[in-house]
Amino acid sequence: MLSVSRILGAAILGSLALLPGPAPAQDDMEICTQDAMIVFDASGSMAGATTQDIFSPMTRIQEVRAALAEVLPNVTQFRKVGLITYGPGPHLQCNVDLKLPPVPNAAKPIMAAVNVLDAAGKTPLSTAVEKAAETLNYRSKPGVVVLLTDGEETCGGAPCDLGKKLKATGAVTVHVIAYQMKAVQWMGPQSVLDVQCLAKQTGGRYVTAQTHEDLVRAFERALGCPLIGSAQTSHHAVH
Repeated sequence: MLSVSRILGAAILGSLALLPGPAPAQDDMEICTQDAMIVFDASGSMAGATTQDIFSPMTRIQEVRAALAEVLPNVTQFRKVGLITYGPGPHLQCNVDLKLPPVPNAAKPIMAAVNVLDAAGKTPLSTAVEKAAETLNYRSKPGVVVLLTDGEETCGGAPCDLGKKLKATGAVTVHVIAYQMKAVQWMGPQSVLDVQCLAKQTGGRYVTAQTHEDLVRAFERALGCPLIGSAQTSHHAVH
């Protein structure tokens, strides 16, 4: 026979399990509503295979497109998102192109833009990130820049110095997704540290990604709402 105290204790624990969790933090809600810009690497190296196998069916740019196609329909329901690309274009290979300012429900126009890109050119990532910050009007309001790159700056920019400038003059957070970055870069190891510094200076994350699953998680963390991610995780755990 169970004692009365044990029965009451079990009943109390059961009722506590049904109580709602803590209220969402205001900071989380504000982050979820900030406008965001994706800075998309379409430089020549993105035409390379995703594996060392020369017969790999997927190029890097195709893999990133597939990851974005998976993530964007959810995240663009909750925040305005825009797009800047760098790489292909007419200007001595250091091209930066504003495709779309932050707009609601941006999944379809963003995918339409990235799906027609032919990977070419160099990597002016500093210019691209600065243009993204300017598009967000970062001196007047906070915003988020998500930089996707598979290489380092190759057009004379200084990512770490840019991070310091953005920190000093505005309120933009730059997350960097480093996709299949090589251990030794053309411009030397310091160039990788410079890109890491860009994220650190602005309070952002530097995330390395090797696979499709890595890319999806990285984009979800950078663009998604933390509360939405938690709800989706709980849903999957139940089912």
